[in-house]
Amino acid sequence: MRTQPPSYDCLVIGGGIHGTYIARELTQRDSGTRIGIVDPNPRLLDSFRTKARACGMTALRSSFVNHLGGEPFQLEHFAGGEDREDELVPTVDYPERPTLSLFLDHAEHVIERSGLSEKHIQATVKCIQPRQDGGFTVETTDDDLQAATCVLAIGHGGRYTYPEWTTTLPADAPVSHVWEDEKNGILPETDAGSDDDATDEHATDDHTIVVGGGITGVQLACALATDHLVTLLTRHPLTWETAEADPPWLNWSHIESELHCHPPGSAERLSVVDDARYDASVPPALYEPLREHIDEGRLEIEQGTVESATTTDDDSNADDPPLSITLERGRTLHAERAVLATGFENIFDHPFVDQLETDLGLARGADGMPLLGDETLAWEYADGSESRLFVTGALARGTVGPYAPNIPGARRASERICEAITRLVTPQSTAPTSVSVQQ
Repeated sequence: MRTQPPSYDCLVIGGGIHGTYIARELTQRDSGTRIGIVDPNPRLLDSFRTKARACGMTALRSSFVNHLGGEPFQLEHFAGGEDREDELVPTVDYPERPTLSLFLDHAEHVIERSGLSEKHIQATVKCIQPRQDGGFTVETTDDDLQAATCVLAIGHGGRYTYPEWTTTLPADAPVSHVWEDEKNGILPETDAGSDDDATDEHATDDHTIVVGGGITGVQLACALATDHLVTLLTRHPLTWETAEADPPWLNWSHIESELHCHPPGSAERLSVVDDARYDASVPPALYEPLREHIDEGRLEIEQGTVESATTTDDDSNADDPPLSITLERGRTLHAERAVLATGFENIFDHPFVDQLETDLGLARGADGMPLLGDETLAWEYADGSESRLFVTGALARGTVGPYAPNIPGARRASERICEAITRLVTPQSTAPTSVSVQQ
């Protein structure tokens, strides 16, 4: 006889920065709340670790007050207790920033103290189906789970942006995305972009073209320039910005006055967020390492739009580089490989988001963004009532604002999501749930 599926007060879908932060916050609010974190990776934050190291990140862009713990200065205290204050990187006209290693070690400390690893369910969510009581049946690759509430904290799901010119290349062309780890394999398997000086014996004359002029492209170019000759190919001049958006966007009062004044799900909201967010920008802290590699002759910056790309024929001169990229103005770059730092596809187009809309009868607005309650971040049903499915991360940028995908956005989103979930699942609560189920 089949046993009853495991039941949870809240299932968090995704074990990255946002999912881990919200699970920790829910646990801290009430240790008796039954929480599960569904993520296919062996450890929580594995996807973040992999991407950060693959692009050569050595320090975070966010300041030391942005981390997975509850108190703003917890990471700073952790650094002091571990005698690692030197890993709080001084930044001009900005608070100190943690090294990647310090941030991840502190995150592990938070995960361990909060018992979050025990809540990790290593599986992939296949679909979410409604129950008559307003909760959900969550079908995974491992088991069916029952949940009174769910938090959608998914990333982009390996949906990376590939420029049009890459579609004409053969499948074995030496072109890969920076986060295609199994195909890329350029940076060392140890911490990518470490501060250790590269020795001459490791340096080569292999030429790598890094495509993309944002923070990921510049970090990657600097990391590769210790071992390769690098051309950083960008369509526009580098734009230098300390953070992802101006500081007022960290506060709900500013978000409410500047964003929530427009109708939920409206194109006006997306326009405000897009204008406020400094996408494809580079923090000034990367200026010096970039300049050093340029001065050493290991790195150059090429500005232009790619017109076409070709690979060397088998019967060509074996000494010719295998890849040629021609720019619109006629210049051709030759290299052993190209690595794309061209970002992600629009998360509103994610197939899983489409599936949720269909299976649960959820409402979407401009460009397909989820229609969320501003006070709860609950995804609304088509009839305007709020579901028990809450949304954080890039999917919530129409409600949380330009910092939504980043660590500060996880903190802002959790404030409203966790309050709403606590009201729903706490037994003594008498707050109405106002839930309807769409069939």
